[in-house]
Amino acid sequence: MTDRTISSAASLTGWRKSTYSSPNADNCLEVLDHHPSGVPVRDSKRPEGPALLVAGPAWAAFVAGVRGGAMLR
Repeated sequence: MTDRTISSAASLTGWRKSTYSSPNADNCLEVLDHHPSGVPVRDSKRPEGPALLVAGPAWAAFVAGVRGGAMLR
């Protein structure tokens, strides 16, 4: 099985806060565009922590679902 995390995510530059994150900084998701292995995603409150590496097609489907109003259960 391929490891789907990046343990040294803090060393990567170019993180951006998701436009769907809370404006109060309590529920903030950051993503890193143009990573060669997928889309790294991390909790902005823990920038030193690991990032989850999501495959490009899976990330695109997730974003489309959020934009379309899909609810997670």
